[in-house]
Amino acid sequence: MGSRLSAVCFAANQPDRVARFWAELLGWEPVGDATLRSGDDGGFRIRFVPTAEPKAGQNRAHFDLTSESLEQQERTVARVLELGGRHIDVGQLAEEGHVVLADPEGNELCVIEPGNKFLADCGFIGALACDGSQAAGYFWSAALGWPLVWDQNQETAIQSPLGGSKISWGGLSPEPRAGRDRVTLELTPAGSDRQAEVDRLVSLGATLIDSGRDSVRLADPDDTEFRLVGPPREPAEEAARRPAA
Repeated sequence: MGSRLSAVCFAANQPDRVARFWAELLGWEPVGDATLRSGDDGGFRIRFVPTAEPKAGQNRAHFDLTSESLEQQERTVARVLELGGRHIDVGQLAEEGHVVLADPEGNELCVIEPGNKFLADCGFIGALACDGSQAAGYFWSAALGWPLVWDQNQETAIQSPLGGSKISWGGLSPEPRAGRDRVTLELTPAGSDRQAEVDRLVSLGATLIDSGRDSVRLADPDDTEFRLVGPPREPAEEAARRPAA
């Protein structure tokens, strides 16, 4: 039993608009309602889900986009601005090489300078960089079955055994949220018994928030929300009573 990362979800006031921004920026294919896929069958999707709640405060997670040269970094920054993004100040220093921007709804992103060895060979989305403690990194490593590829000075990072984008945590517990988490991970159980996977995640340190027909909402050890999607397993006695097709 276990879970796989099926999507990174953004709550958005205008999901289609934000989806178009990221589709154009990343070159990902739109599929379904405000959902993007990379074309890599083993990769995650990006979903944009509607919300009426305005963005309040800084997100707990953002994408770090990589650059192979200064020229590519400049092109990426220019493309973000062309598509409706903007420069923002989150306290970065002038001498730092990365560029901090936001998408049309204010979701932060960083365009990393060339030569960053930590994100080498991770693809254009080098990492989903998260505010979070070492305990969160350990939890997610166990939850997804992704090995730790960095564990130093309270900072952690994990990566799929297949490679691709990393997920990293800065080592400090997040600031109290101003509203619901706007960027969340969506997991799909590897097996058919959703409740067994909920129990496993709780045993690893998750907290159950609420449960519905199609998904379960939980929080990791830093109280950062995520979802486990998929219907619960049909009880054996109900399945036995159901007429054969």
